[in-house]
Amino acid sequence: MKSEIGKYLRGAWWCLWVAVVPVGAQQVRKLSLTEAIEIAKRDSYAAQVARYSFLGQYWNYRSYRAELLPSLNLSGGVMNFDRSIVEARDPDTGRISYVDNNSLSNDLTLSVDQNIPFLGGTLSLQSSLSRLDQFNYDLQTYNTVPLILNYTQPIRAYNALKWRKKTAPLQYENAQRAYLETMQDITINVTNLFFTVLSAQENYRQSVADYEDRKHLFYIAKKRLDLGTTTKSEVLQMELSLLNAKMSVNSTNLTLRTQLFSLFSYLRIVDYGDIELLPPYYMPDIEMNAEQVLDKAWTGSSHSIEQQLNLLESQRALAEAKANRGLQVEFRGRVGLSQSANDFPAAYRRLKDYETVGLTMTIPIYDWGMGRGKVRMAKTDVEITKTQIEQANIEFAHDVRTKVLQFNNQAEQCKTSLRAQDIAAERYDIMKKRFENGSVTVTELNTAQEEFESAQHQYISQLQQFWTDYYGIQKLTLYDFIRKENIGVNFNDLVN
Repeated sequence: MKSEIGKYLRGAWWCLWVAVVPVGAQQVRKLSLTEAIEIAKRDSYAAQVARYSFLGQYWNYRSYRAELLPSLNLSGGVMNFDRSIVEARDPDTGRISYVDNNSLSNDLTLSVDQNIPFLGGTLSLQSSLSRLDQFNYDLQTYNTVPLILNYTQPIRAYNALKWRKKTAPLQYENAQRAYLETMQDITINVTNLFFTVLSAQENYRQSVADYEDRKHLFYIAKKRLDLGTTTKSEVLQMELSLLNAKMSVNSTNLTLRTQLFSLFSYLRIVDYGDIELLPPYYMPDIEMNAEQVLDKAWTGSSHSIEQQLNLLESQRALAEAKANRGLQVEFRGRVGLSQSANDFPAAYRRLKDYETVGLTMTIPIYDWGMGRGKVRMAKTDVEITKTQIEQANIEFAHDVRTKVLQFNNQAEQCKTSLRAQDIAAERYDIMKKRFENGSVTVTELNTAQEEFESAQHQYISQLQQFWTDYYGIQKLTLYDFIRKENIGVNFNDLVN
């Protein structure tokens, strides 16, 4: 009997597709859960959004890297024509008069700039040339600075680049892990959609089988009524059961088509009429150790990096609040060569020294305690962040341990529900034969049928929970426990 039940279960899915796929259709394509997941990771809208989100973080990281490298810049003003009346002061008498101005100015500056992350200063090597044409006097003046070295250094100021150097690499690494975790979210979504279709398939297949059974049993019930071995009430009850079975076929068929559309719409597959889903009955024999899984979760997931970034952000805000309070000093120094002449060659002869050095200071006299208040608020925020991180780590560890416990228990649940399905199928088969012999009522037969259907649904549900739990742990750790390897992708290919 057990072999007959196993044969019945193995043939269930084929019966379904005989009912769903029209005769003469193309050869059926089989789609496993693993293949559906790979399609979703490649083609689904969720995967596309994840890629673009990662690319945004990638280019943000690239811009940070560019800030650490020298930059070559060309700036200036070209064809600046000015014809106006301007104010002029006599240097001897101080008398102010207004004169006509009719001039054209052009200037260009070529510079190589380098940020100094550790100090927060900027070093620039520049070369500039300017020309002024005064048409009223038919005069041309060239002013050149062939070479000048500029350095600007804030003192006690907030060094944004220094802090970005701490956070940007972590943000990029977190973006990589977040992308991988999004792929695992897609895996979980596909798994749930896949099993929802399997459940709908089973409901439809069972409703078709029940309808055929009810037609046969209704025929037998009428024969027994003619023989006087049953009552009119029993026959009417069986006819009502037949009508309900017919309505169930229509209802479950509509549900199946709806769930198929949901799955393949997520996969972005338009033509799926000849695709058959392969139930993932195989369950890997895995027994997870909670502490080992937790270690992999600490090192593999984005959780630890996110906590580091939260702490760094609060510490950055504190450093900025401290730097913006009190005396602000900026050092500026320029050393180079310059010359001015009425013709271009002369502007590069007999170059003169060019040096400027100075400090710029801002001293707040009284700010009503605003600066001190911002510092205290920032310090409080750091302590709050530390407390939140501690609590988040506790909850994260508890979540991992709980998921491992559920997963280890789920394998046994699947085995138990499979055995319950076999028992319910065997009992339903016995009750049908006894009904044909007239030894059980329609009510008892319906009860056996409901128990069988419930056992089938329970098994699919337990199997779905097994794979959902597994992929949930895989998301937490970014580790494939079946292949025993870390989950990763070639991010260079992803960017290109």
